[in-house]
Order: sequence, then structure tokens, then C-alpha cells
Amino acid sequence: MDTLEQRTMARVSARLLPFLIVCYFVAYLDRVNVSFASLTMNKDLGLSASAYGLGAGVFFLAYAVFEVPSNLLLARFGARRWIARIMVTWGIMSGAMAFIGNETWFYAVRFLLGAAEAGFFPGMIFYLTLWFPAAYRARVIGYFMAAIPLSTVVGAPVSSALLGLEGVLGMHGWQWLFILEAAPALLLSVAVLFYLTDRPADAGWLSDDERRWLADRLATEECQREAVRHYSVLQALLNPRVLALSLVYFGAVAANYGLSFFLPQIVKAFGMSNLQTGFVAAIPYAVGVVGIVWWGRHSDAKLERRFHTGFAIFIAAAGLTVAAFLNDPTAKMVAFSVAGFGIFGCLPVFWTLPTAFLSGAAAAGGIAIINSIGNLAGFVGPSVMGMIKDSTGSFTNGLLVLAGVAAVALVIVLLLRHDTALERLPTLDPSRTESPS
Repeated sequence: MDTLEQRTMARVSARLLPFLIVCYFVAYLDRVNVSFASLTMNKDLGLSASAYGLGAGVFFLAYAVFEVPSNLLLARFGARRWIARIMVTWGIMSGAMAFIGNETWFYAVRFLLGAAEAGFFPGMIFYLTLWFPAAYRARVIGYFMAAIPLSTVVGAPVSSALLGLEGVLGMHGWQWLFILEAAPALLLSVAVLFYLTDRPADAGWLSDDERRWLADRLATEECQREAVRHYSVLQALLNPRVLALSLVYFGAVAANYGLSFFLPQIVKAFGMSNLQTGFVAAIPYAVGVVGIVWWGRHSDAKLERRFHTGFAIFIAAAGLTVAAFLNDPTAKMVAFSVAGFGIFGCLPVFWTLPTAFLSGAAAAGGIAIINSIGNLAGFVGPSVMGMIKDSTGSFTNGLLVLAGVAAVALVIVLLLRHDTALERLPTLDPSRTESPS
């Protein structure tokens, strides 16, 4: 017979996770679909590799500026209303990408898209902490963040196929790509208002005993964290461990976006068509889906965080290094796939680290500052890749730079104090933490 805990977590997971995954899938697709648009857009707009890399990355400058205030407003006004607001504005800006006509407008709209989406991801992570006890979080965040590689696994061939709409109604294929892929965000923004529930206490879809058990479990964990030390929002933002975790995330993000925004161009250089490029470029992300789900579950099973984060970053750095020196397309894609496992495998485990010692508004602020600083790498990674490509005519040195930044992140993880991990807090008995799905 199912225990109250198992029944409650199964119901919460079934209610929230599929919907949140779809929302993040759409968000991430709208963020990176420019990488597939670039296969034809760069030529139409006369963008060099440096200009494209700068425009792809400028999204993250705005994202970083508006991240913390957006997440604090989410904590104040509630996830349902604030996430809906974010989705409306990013959907509009994503669709507006179809109407840029030159390099300047490319930069401007990408910046506005970053401002519109700021707060969505850390808001979602904070929202998950309001519903899932600590012992479930790596696997749950893994399921949620599986939307990142899935958005490319599905979005790559779809985006590439949309480029085939060239000339329909007098528009380029890349314009249709932005318009059609922006529509789901606008539709989902309405669904968010009616579907999400801000906190367990408001969950009419749980029974009284389920709602009471979950609220008590989460309140107990928050008391345990605050018994060790209660952090104000300002203390969380200035906490050395938060800043160290920000640098770790910087390395992971640099590897992710530095590769993501240029992988279609690397694959296209193998001599493939746009459609073939879409399918082949999706392969490392299919492997990433395995990494992000399986490695998160493995971390929860072992109730260990630091090694799981560090080992995944090591795999990412090693894969990028090997790929940089390979010319054979098949071997290069194998190396990229190894890197994909590491890049995405580290993410769900990493996000258990700050939530192990932060709670409440401090958690919202701390998560946001980590994501803000880390996502600056989304500007640095593509920009550096583009400049190196223009100066050398090759992506080799750019890949080595990405691997080097990931290696620095690995060193920081290894130097982190053990009490930043989940083990620092009393947790549920691992034998009772069945999969919430």
C-alpha cells in the first residue's frame, strides 16, 4: 500500500512537472532557436560570426540585470501571476525577432528578449522548492531541466524544417521560425494563470491529509535550515558560498551556450543540408536528456551532491577538449555527445547546493544571483566563440576556451565546503524516496 508520502509526492509530481517541463521547453527553444535561424539569417542580414555571437549573447546581459528583481517580485506576488507575465512578454519579444532588419536591431531585440525572460528559470527553481522536499530535488530538477536538451532534440529538426518556408508570403524561412515558435509561449501564459497553484496550502487538488503532510514536511526542513543559520536576502546575495556557486554555474553555462549557439554551424560545415544539420545537431542533446535525468536520480539515491556535480563538469570539459582536436565528423559528434552528458548532467545536482542552506526570500534572491552571474557566461561564451572563429577561421580554440572555463568550475566545486551539500541537513530516509513520477 502506498504511504502518505508516496501518494502525496506522486500526485504533486503528476500535477506540476509535465506542465512546468512544457513551459521551460518553450522558453528554452525561444532562447536558442536563433542558432538554427543563423544558418540562413546571418547571410540575409550580413552578420559576421563575431556579430552573431555578440547578438546571441547580449540576451544574457539583460537577463542578468533583471534577474534578481524579477525573482524577488515572484516571491512577493506569487509564481502563477508572475510566470504568466514573463511568458507574455518573452513571447512577444521572441516573435519580434522575425522583423529585425539589420545588426543593430538584432542586438536590440535580443536584449529585450533577455529582459522579458529574466526570472523565469530561477523562479521555476524557487517554485519547485515550495513543493518538493530536499531529498526529491535533484531528480525533480533533473526532470524539469530535461526540457533544455529536449528543446533541441525536438526543436532542432523542427527549426531546420521551418527554414524550408523560405518565400512563403514573401518572408524568409527564419522569420517563420521565430513567429511560429513564439506562439506557444503566448498560449501557455494563459494556461499558467488557471493551472498553477502558488503554495501547497492552496492546493485544492490535494486531500487534507496530503496537503497537511507536505506543508509540515517543508516547514520542518525550513526550520532545520534556519536553525543552522537564517539568511536575509542581502546576506544571501553577498554570501561567499553563493558567489562561489555563481562562478561554478558560470563555467557550466559557458560550456552550454558557447556550444549550443554554434553547434549547428559546426555541423553544417560537415557538408550537410539544413534539415540534416538539425537531426545531427540534436544527437548530443539526446544524450544530455539521459544525463540530466539519470545523473540527478543517481545523486538523490546516494544523497551526495558535490562529487556528482564535479564529475559531470569534468566529463563536459573532457568531451569539449577531445572534440576540439578531432576532424572526423563521426568522432567529433561522439565527443560532443560525451560533453552533452556532462554539461546537462551537472545541472540538476548543482541546483540542490544553494537550496541546501537557503530558504524563503533568501533562497529566491540567492538562486537569482547565482543564475544572473552564471548566465553572464551566456554572453561571454558565444561572443568569445564568434571572435575566435572570425580571427582563426576555426572553432578549435573556442572549444578549448570553453573546456578551460569548465575546468575552473570543477576546481571550485572540489574546494567547496561540504556543508553546502544536501548532506548538511537531516533528510528523508532514502529508502522511502521513491521516484515522484
